[in-house]
Amino acid sequence: MQAINFLLDFAFDTILMILIVRVWLQLVRADFYNPLSQFVVKVSNPLVIPFRKIIPGFGGVDVATIVLAFIVASLKFVLIPLINGAGINIVSALILGALYLIKQTGVLLFIIMLIMALMSWVVQGYNPTQVIFQQLTDPVLRPIRNIVPVIGGLDLSILAAFLLLNVINILLSGWIPYWAML
Repeated sequence: MQAINFLLDFAFDTILMILIVRVWLQLVRADFYNPLSQFVVKVSNPLVIPFRKIIPGFGGVDVATIVLAFIVASLKFVLIPLINGAGINIVSALILGALYLIKQTGVLLFIIMLIMALMSWVVQGYNPTQVIFQQLTDPVLRPIRNIVPVIGGLDLSILAAFLLLNVINILLSGWIPYWAML
């Protein structure tokens, strides 16, 4: 049973992260022709296109993908407990799904910034993945860079963002029940 739970958890998290990245790429107007962007769009199209026929975009925001991400996040809290023999509570699944979607967006931001930091040490020259990651994180890191200057050629904005994300996570763990368990 643990193996099935692990595989379902992995599947839900993977689909959710791909959907989050898809919305994020659109919001920052990232390079659509980048190989990573193409991968995300092509993998998520079978799920997103049917929803787009029902739910239109609004103000340049892909509402269909956001709704689909919310449904995937909520389904995780319906199917996994159901498979484990627990009852179904739709209201709590919807609330936990919304919280989980928010938390996974922060986790994804953390992962992308960590990969960016590691790539900055290893990758020399142009790398399409690094370009997309910079486009994704620039709206978050730019305000921090305005406050935290580059010291000795080192950009400490990612470190400051890590600290800020962890402080937000700790605060939300104290304010929102179940946040730490998500």
